[in-house]
Amino acid sequence: MSLALCLLILVLPDAALAQDLSLDFGDTGSLANRSVEIILLVTLLSLVPGLAVMVTCFPFVVTVLSILRQALGLQQSPPNMVIVSLALFLTWFVMDPVLTKAWTDGVQPLTEGKIQVEEAIPRIAEPFRGFMANRTDPKTFAELQALRPGETSTLEEAPFSLLVPSFMLSEISRAFQIGFLIYLPFLIIDLVVAAILMAMGMMMVPPAVVSLPFKLAFFVVANGWTLISSALVRSYTGG
Repeated sequence: MSLALCLLILVLPDAALAQDLSLDFGDTGSLANRSVEIILLVTLLSLVPGLAVMVTCFPFVVTVLSILRQALGLQQSPPNMVIVSLALFLTWFVMDPVLTKAWTDGVQPLTEGKIQVEEAIPRIAEPFRGFMANRTDPKTFAELQALRPGETSTLEEAPFSLLVPSFMLSEISRAFQIGFLIYLPFLIIDLVVAAILMAMGMMMVPPAVVSLPFKLAFFVVANGWTLISSALVRSYTGG
């Protein structure tokens, strides 16, 4: 709930937040205007899941887990729902300090009437900005910034329109690097099995079918899911 509210306030215009969205159709607005406001509010609420993907570690985590499933040679196991759910809860675990700071510094004082919207929005955005700036590759940021001639800014001061795509591209690139390292041991198992089958003259037997049990056994013995998940979390917490 706190994630949704924080991200919603980040994208809501000041004017929209300042307006009363009650259904009082008196002198303050017509039925058509109120209907448009409600439609816009519902639309913004529907964008919250997408915003959560953009400004959190979810792209990195779900990409690594998806590559891991492909490396195991499994197409639908675990199902997509399980992969996404695990990625969401790992994201929640990693992002909890950021969400807590955004809530205590911005959302809670705003809901209690201690600060105005104009002051709350920078307070809510600051933890997310710091998180993304720390994870953004400076080279990727510089390449995107070069597409805006005459505009110069640092990672800490960059607009979200520049910082968010730089952050997402950096996370996806880092996820593929980790995915390459994850893929190697399973690739070695495939090659060894294929060489053994060829030496035995069993060329008609698909190597992937024979190697799958060995890859699963290797992954289970290594406690792979816990090992990978803890490594992903430590990459953010530095533990």
